[in-house]
Amino acid sequence: MKLQRRPRRALLVVHVAASACWLGVTLGLVALAVTATSTGAGPAVEASARAMKLFADWLVIPLALLTLLSGLALSLGTPWGLARHRWIYVKFWLTLATTAASVLALRPGVDEAVRTLSAGGSSTRPIDLLAGPVVSLVAYVFMTAISVLKPWGPTRRGRKHRVTAPKAVDATGLRPTA
Repeated sequence: MKLQRRPRRALLVVHVAASACWLGVTLGLVALAVTATSTGAGPAVEASARAMKLFADWLVIPLALLTLLSGLALSLGTPWGLARHRWIYVKFWLTLATTAASVLALRPGVDEAVRTLSAGGSSTRPIDLLAGPVVSLVAYVFMTAISVLKPWGPTRRGRKHRVTAPKAVDATGLRPTA
């Protein structure tokens, strides 16, 4: 199934916008975590953790899922394919892993920090708030880089499905011209 030009371009805009938003939200999470880590003051740490909870609960998961689904639709609806190029394959698995990490680790970690801080506890180390967003940010910047650079070439399946135009032949000497 190949997407027509307009739907493909619209889906590409959705994918790039969702990916950029996911990157931006993660950068915001890093900024809030750095604030919590560097201030050390109870109210600032609690305010940063609460703001992180809002980001994690309302923005991270929907953006992650939108990025994952739009990327999957683009790969399956365009000649790029899902398993034809190594960079797309790597990007898909990293997106899947970071989405799962956001659901299974980032949100519960931020929720636990807010619960602990709201109860008056100080057992939450601010550095715990910083680790998840920093790892996510590195992964998203890496995925952005490979989207732009498109390294590593095609997979074995991609080489098999590659369409190559036949070379022109010089009629006088029957030699390839290209």
